[in-house]
Amino acid sequence: MATTNREPESERNLDGYGAPLIPWAKIRERLERGLTQVPGTGGPDRHTCWLATVCPDGRPHVMPLGVNWMDGVLYFSTGANTRKAKNLAHTPQCVITVATQDFDIVVEGTAARVTDPEQLARVAKMYQDEGWPATVSDDGTSLTAEYSAPSAGPPPYIVYAVTPKTMFALGCTEPYGATSFTF
Repeated sequence: MATTNREPESERNLDGYGAPLIPWAKIRERLERGLTQVPGTGGPDRHTCWLATVCPDGRPHVMPLGVNWMDGVLYFSTGANTRKAKNLAHTPQCVITVATQDFDIVVEGTAARVTDPEQLARVAKMYQDEGWPATVSDDGTSLTAEYSAPSAGPPPYIVYAVTPKTMFALGCTEPYGATSFTF
C-alpha cells in the first residue's frame, strides 16, 4: 500500500449559489486531525462515520463505524463475520460519510482488505495512539484485541482500506459551498 497522500486529479464546484470551491487542503487537513467518536469532540456532537455497502441480493446496508485517515486512505476494522465484511467480500464498492463542523464528507471508493503485516502494524499503531490496544494477529493478516465495538464481535478484526475514487465536501459553515473531487 502506498504511503503518500494522494491529490485529486480534478475538482468541480457543485454549488448553485455562487459559493467558491472548498479547497482540498482544507478537507485533507480536517481528515488528518482525526475523526474521534468521543462525545463532544465533533460535529454535531461527535464524529460518526457511516459505511454503506451492498448485500448480495442488492439491498443497501448502512452501519456506523470508526474510520481513520492515513496516507490518503480511509481505514476501518470489523469482525470477520459481520454483514459489512460479508458484503465487501461480495461487492467491494462502498461509501463512507461523516459530518464535521465545517462540512459533510462523502467518500466513494473500493474497500480492499489489508493483509500486509507491515501495513497492519502501522494501522494497529494508529489505533493504539487513539486508545484501542489492537495488535497484529499471530498469522499477520488481521488485528486482535480484548475488545472492539459491540457489533464487531470477537477477534480477528479484518482491516479494510478505502481509497477514494470520488469525494464530496458539502459546506456547513461560511462560505458554505459544495465541491466534488475525483482521484
